[in-house]
Amino acid sequence: MDMIRIAIPTVNGRLSAHFGHCEAFTILDVDMDGKKIITQENVGAPPHEPGLLPRWLAEKGARLIIAGGMGVRAQNLFGEQGIAVLVGAPADSPEKIVTDYMDGILECGRNLCDH
Repeated sequence: MDMIRIAIPTVNGRLSAHFGHCEAFTILDVDMDGKKIITQENVGAPPHEPGLLPRWLAEKGARLIIAGGMGVRAQNLFGEQGIAVLVGAPADSPEKIVTDYMDGILECGRNLCDH
């Protein structure tokens, strides 16, 4: 079983356009082989401080972030923590985003963040 922990920044239960201003993260453990969500939890986001989120999410075991928008510096900081980043995801529910990702049909457009 190929397991991966995916973090999605959310606001009102949907993907937040800008990850640094989200109210929570939905963290999902998924079985990539079986294309199933195994566990899902919502965790309140820590205070917004530069460089904090990559360390915080790495400590939670995240290996992939799917976001609407994220600055290049933040993407690099996640990379240093061994966390892959997908940007330009639609403002859907975390379940739909992850299901589409597992099915190989998640459409990621342009980065919604310009800094």
